Parts: sequence; C-alpha cells; structure tokens
Amino acid sequence: MSGRTWFRSALCAGLAALTLGSAAACGDDSATVQGAKLVRKGALTTCTHLPYPPFQSEQGGKVVGFDVDVIDLVAKKLGVTQKIVDTPFETIKTGSALNAGKCDIAAAGMTIKPERARFIDFSEPYFTATQALMGAKDGKKYTALADAEGDGLKVGTQASTTGEEYARAQKLDTVSFKDSTSLLNGLRTGRVQAVVEDYPVIQGWLKDPANAKYGVLGDYDTGEKYGFAVRKGQNPGLLKILNEVITAARADGTYKAIYEKWIGPMPAGE
Repeated sequence: MSGRTWFRSALCAGLAALTLGSAAACGDDSATVQGAKLVRKGALTTCTHLPYPPFQSEQGGKVVGFDVDVIDLVAKKLGVTQKIVDTPFETIKTGSALNAGKCDIAAAGMTIKPERARFIDFSEPYFTATQALMGAKDGKKYTALADAEGDGLKVGTQASTTGEEYARAQKLDTVSFKDSTSLLNGLRTGRVQAVVEDYPVIQGWLKDPANAKYGVLGDYDTGEKYGFAVRKGQNPGLLKILNEVITAARADGTYKAIYEKWIGPMPAGE
C-alpha cells in the first residue's frame, strides 16, 4: 500500500469515526443510523412491487398504502424519510434486490415462508393474510378452493405469489399475470372466470363501483402472515428497530389506526 493510499484510508476511517458512523466517508453514500445500515444517507429505501393495493399503490403521483404507513414509522424513528423503489417481486423474495444495494427494506405484502427466509431476514409478522376467490357476484360459492377444479373454472393468479402456489396446489386451471392490475383486468376482460388473490386486496377491489358485478366466492385461511425483510445476516440493527416499531405500534394503537384506514375494522387477534 502506498503512503498516499494509506493516508486516504486512515483519513476516511477518521472521518467515519468523527461522524459516529452516521455516514460513510470519501464518496460512499451509505450510512449507519442507530445501528441500522442504510444504502443512502438521510433515507430509508424500501423495495416494493407496484401496484398492490391496499398495501402499496400510486395515488396522485405518490406511493401510499398500509405497508408505506408502517415503514414510515420506522423512518421516523431513524430520523430519515422513506424512499420507495418499484422492483419485480421475484427480486424481492429472493433477496437479490437487497443484496444489490437497491434498498434497505423489502415491504411488499410478502408472506413469511421458510424457503424465502433462506435468502432474507424477516421481521416479526405484521399482518395475518388469507386467500380469496373473486368472480361473478351470482357465481357458485366454493367452501374449498379445490372444488373449483371439478367445475373446470379458469382462474387467474398473480405470478410468484403464494396465492398462485395455493391455486396450483388445488390443481386448478390457472393463468398467471405479472401483477395485480393485470390480474384484475384478466377477470374484467373475460380471459379468466375468477381470480385468486389475498383477501385484503380483493376487498379493496370490491370497494370500486367499477367492480360491482363481482363478489367473493370463497375465503380460505392458509395460515399466511406477512413480514418485512432486510438483507440476510447483514442488517441486524435495522431488523431490531423494525420489530420494535411493529411492537410499539400495536401497543399504542397506531397499528389499529393504519389497519382501519387501509383495510377496515380490525379483527380480534390481529
């Protein structure tokens, strides 16, 4: 190592120490705040996949939703602002977006699953989710989704989701769509006769008068719980703060207010 290189390294280390790790020195835009590693100074960068109302969607040029409001609480605790990056869900669940430094947190209405936990570190559960079947309001109801297979029902699903996995496990004739908007349009245009999607998402769709001719044909408890995620093994400080914020929000009523704002009445035990 040359004397110049050694001096520059020592200077960078000294500057980082003087700023108490709040920002990496010498051209690196990353930062550490309260033990949480951030890829950008002054921001908590969130990867999500749009649109996925009521958890995240664009309204008036701004991304809003249930997940957004909860992560805003984390950003507030860190004294920074939330910056949202839209990225394919596949890169979120595999951890590649986090590993590439695109974001600090993944918040995408994502179910906690062991195979996903191999690549990302999940927060404690923050939402209990069920799957639902949506189709013509006067259509046949299905207590068990598998019963729809016998009727030859053509069902739409969103790619790479647990809803798609669940529908395929029931041997349904499925058509995969890239996102929730395409999924809904597939139903509206008659490409499919019904769709399987997370129950809160379907409830949001049914509030729109444009979807008045549709209804819930079945609601299925699959034991799913959502979690936020951080880079595997690399950000325990941020994970700790995430969990603290979720716990505090549940205790002080903030979580309930967010739930009722975006979902509706909060069920007992949520």
